[in-house]
Amino acid sequence: MLSCPAMERDARLVADALRKVDRGLLLVVTGAGVSAASGLPLFRGTDPDAIWNRDVTEIGTVRFFERDPVRWWQWFSGSFAGLLDAEPNAAHHALAALERWQTARGGDFLLVTQNVDTLHEKAGSQRLIKVHGTIDRVRCARPGCRLGAPHGSFPAAEADFTRFEEAPARENIPRCPACGALVRAHALLFDELYDEHTDYRFGEVRRAAERMALALFVGTSFSVGVTDLILREALGWRLPVISIDPGAAAPPAHGVVVVKEPAEVALPAVCGELGA
Repeated sequence: MLSCPAMERDARLVADALRKVDRGLLLVVTGAGVSAASGLPLFRGTDPDAIWNRDVTEIGTVRFFERDPVRWWQWFSGSFAGLLDAEPNAAHHALAALERWQTARGGDFLLVTQNVDTLHEKAGSQRLIKVHGTIDRVRCARPGCRLGAPHGSFPAAEADFTRFEEAPARENIPRCPACGALVRAHALLFDELYDEHTDYRFGEVRRAAERMALALFVGTSFSVGVTDLILREALGWRLPVISIDPGAAAPPAHGVVVVKEPAEVALPAVCGELGA
């Protein structure tokens, strides 16, 4: 962890960059690192519990779900257990405060999260896109169903997994109330595209990337398409890019300012500098 003077210096640096955005779009992109202090696992990196450190490039797919939905739901439920019960940490609250600060001065703000947890919403974030889906909804596995892709979903609380948890079997997986097909998670899988469901709002992300004034990445390893898109766009236009990542060995690209401090420490310090 950085020393106190170093942290204060970096907080001032980030705050100064944010002030210069003025009425332009402040685009924030969060990854699993922003939720680590809430007790949720990371997805990549050196953490031994990182979800994607396990061999999931095969099981975390539609293809595997269709072949073995029982094992798929056992994997998904085990990997993402506790997400709905988790509480926001200081980083989530600071991002909600940053949104209020930016909009109060007439500026534009958008938070794009790769996370499927509900912590940003609980903390009060309003201008939010969950580009990888959300844990609090499920959808029909049959494309074209009104409760499935490309437009439909329904609350996860309406899908009762009690029988499946007691006896994991295909016949105990909840069924779509509209057509009777199996229910699947409302989340982007490895063999799916961002534009396969309107809830991912990837078109809005693309348009935001074209008009942003600054990109702030928080707790992400830059390993997915949405981070590549925004980073490439920002660097191409020579816009300021800041990454808050305590585990970064080096900047993800030339021109990126890296703050090697946990998000739950760095972001409240930045808000303090801004008076937010």
